[in-house]
Amino acid sequence: MPSGPRPARLTGAAVIAAGEGVLLAAYGVYLMVMGLAGNPDSPKQAEILAVVFFALAVLPLTAARGLWLRRRWSRGPAMITQIMALPVAWTLLNSGNALIAGGVVVGLAAITALALLVNPTATEALGIGPRDA
Repeated sequence: MPSGPRPARLTGAAVIAAGEGVLLAAYGVYLMVMGLAGNPDSPKQAEILAVVFFALAVLPLTAARGLWLRRRWSRGPAMITQIMALPVAWTLLNSGNALIAGGVVVGLAAITALALLVNPTATEALGIGPRDA
């Protein structure tokens, strides 16, 4: 594991991934509460969707923890999370109304995190890249 302080770029990518994971889990909680206590059209469908959002939250939260701890393996899951967020952002942007703002936020977060993750400072901090002989 590389030594020295964690670069700000790596910290930023970890914070973005953690934020995405927390938001996914929070939406899962909302769906679960609405499925159990609310009046949805299909309570069972709301509860199943909540479980799906909990499962989706695992990837960015795990990646965020790995990035924070400077684990080499964490870059892949973090990048996959951001790549998966891009079509979500596109869909929100094309939905109209208040969802456009959500699409802008999701898109900017994903692009920013991807830029931070491919930055040489971050890759070196994770021990990825050319080795000195």
